[in-house]
Amino acid sequence: MARPPLTLAALATAAVPGLEVRAARSHTRRSQGAYDAVELECVDGRRLLIRAPRSQSAETEQSADLVAIRAMTPGIRSRLPFLVPDFVGQAPIAGTRAIVTEFLHGAVQSADELTAYPALAASVGAAIAALHSLPSGFVADAGLPRHSAEEARDEVVALIGRAADTGRLPAAILRRWEQATDDEALWRFRTTVVNGALSADSILVGGDSVTAILGWSALSVGDPARDLHWLLTSRGASAEVALDSYLAGRAGAADAHLPQRALLYGELELARWLLHGVDERNQAIVDDAVGLLDGLAASVHDHSSEPLSPETGPILAVGEVERLLEDTPREHAQREAGTTLLTDSYDFSELERREAGERPAPAMDATAPIPLDLSDWGDATPPAASQDPRSGHEEAADAATASGRADAADATVAQERRNAASS
Repeated sequence: MARPPLTLAALATAAVPGLEVRAARSHTRRSQGAYDAVELECVDGRRLLIRAPRSQSAETEQSADLVAIRAMTPGIRSRLPFLVPDFVGQAPIAGTRAIVTEFLHGAVQSADELTAYPALAASVGAAIAALHSLPSGFVADAGLPRHSAEEARDEVVALIGRAADTGRLPAAILRRWEQATDDEALWRFRTTVVNGALSADSILVGGDSVTAILGWSALSVGDPARDLHWLLTSRGASAEVALDSYLAGRAGAADAHLPQRALLYGELELARWLLHGVDERNQAIVDDAVGLLDGLAASVHDHSSEPLSPETGPILAVGEVERLLEDTPREHAQREAGTTLLTDSYDFSELERREAGERPAPAMDATAPIPLDLSDWGDATPPAASQDPRSGHEEAADAATASGRADAADATVAQERRNAASS
């Protein structure tokens, strides 16, 4: 059961000393079932967002996102033509923590809508180019991963090997992917700062401009093609305008094979889907992945595709990649999990069990002076004063423990990323 908005509104006042909330309302943008989220209108005129994870995977993602946005200094942010969330505060709740950030305005649109008209498409391309043009030093300073072009290829090789070991990968697809990894020209590129999990629903827009980008849990240095797959599979009339704008923004720094590599990453998502099904012992997912891979093999056999390179032969046409990916159960799982398309794994087991094992929201003390406009709450009622029979010392100890676990989670994420960067 979702935590009541009033509970999170009250919790925000504990996370941000001196905060007074005038009104609050549930917020669903990008939450997608993984978080309880509430938009707050504050007496001082600020708009804030408080989010509390509903699963272990969401909590891990939130910790990684927090490490990333804290690493993005004012100097780094000033180089971007869009906003990035600002961390405001945090507070423990039921063994996890809620995070308060500045609320960023903008609408979420589909990939096709983002590339439907020239002005917005050009803004999208320019925004991604600005991200990829950032100096990479801050990534290393924060202990975030830095992957070379060779390591990016090694990761793809390892993914293909794992998929091949299932015995479910069509021989023609295995051969084609192996040829792609053997093609030296395809992997000669300059690494950049990347979001690492960019998708259409990461982008907020206002009018004809990108206003903000959300979701930074995979921030790293790596292959810029990873941030472009969703763009190249969009079917908006101005998709080429977006790509041209991106290339112009990179001022000649983008490699010639970046579009082909981005489409290859799109095909490899089918391998990830297969591996998710195998790891979860879910035969329905495995069967779906095999069917999609067979469809890919048939398209290659019919040559109804674009050439990737002289070495690899044809790659699935952009429209075909989109068609194969858009109707899979994975898309539903992503919406439930709040995850993005290009991830290292698909771990939805916690989310699948959340209805049975969700932790209850704690009772909140309603005596704190937080004036709220109850007209925004529908049938919701303010939380009652705490009925917990434990002493105040025990409650404080629990809060301190949860806060310590939260800080340890951030430290663990940062250390894991430092280990990945040095390995």
